[in-house]
Amino acid sequence: NGVIATVDGHQVAAGNDKLMNRLGVQAIPCHSVGTIIHMAIDGKYAGHIVISDIVKPHSKEAIQALKSAGVRKTVMLTGDAKKVADSVASALGLDEVYSELLPADKVEKVEQLIQNKPEKEKLAFVGDGINDAPVLRRADIGIAMGAMGSDAAIEAADVVLMDDDPMQISKAIKISRKCLGIVYQNIVVAIGVKLVCLVLVALGFANMWLAVFADVGVMIIAVLNAIRALFVKNL
Repeated sequence: NGVIATVDGHQVAAGNDKLMNRLGVQAIPCHSVGTIIHMAIDGKYAGHIVISDIVKPHSKEAIQALKSAGVRKTVMLTGDAKKVADSVASALGLDEVYSELLPADKVEKVEQLIQNKPEKEKLAFVGDGINDAPVLRRADIGIAMGAMGSDAAIEAADVVLMDDDPMQISKAIKISRKCLGIVYQNIVVAIGVKLVCLVLVALGFANMWLAVFADVGVMIIAVLNAIRALFVKNL
């Protein structure tokens, strides 16, 4: 519930409402969201301290960018108190929030989300703490924020972002989609050109230069097309 200590001859108590009630001190409710630590000196109420996490800059914009990138639902899993979690979720525009979760509870909740999602969709989890490692491993796609993330989270994740800016998550999605699009384009072009050349050979219209184009030419086209993956700054 808290601690009681003697400081410079004065009895100082710091803790929650239960400690204040035990000491017979009337605590003043706090309107701020966070962990509230009430203070009492010599049996008289002195005030309270609010401890709360700071939302990362651009977090709200990052959630909007994820939805623009095609993310259907955003969910927050946290061990914080329900009041704090609901306040953050409302400020960021999240679809669902589950609070007061232990590490095992987070894994169980992710299991439920995986079972309830459509078969063709994937569940991605973003985390940076030691407690997030089991969930990062269980999710279809685990994304660790590497700059401040724990070693356990980095090792368990499928993707590691070396920047704690949440905007990088939507950017990573766009980069991966662009790279996959380029791969599919190269496959279609390479197979398509070679099939056309095989048909021309069967009909007797092919010559040596066409064979060179079907081999070396297609390779050059594929390499030039793949270079487009380097230009991702504006995504």
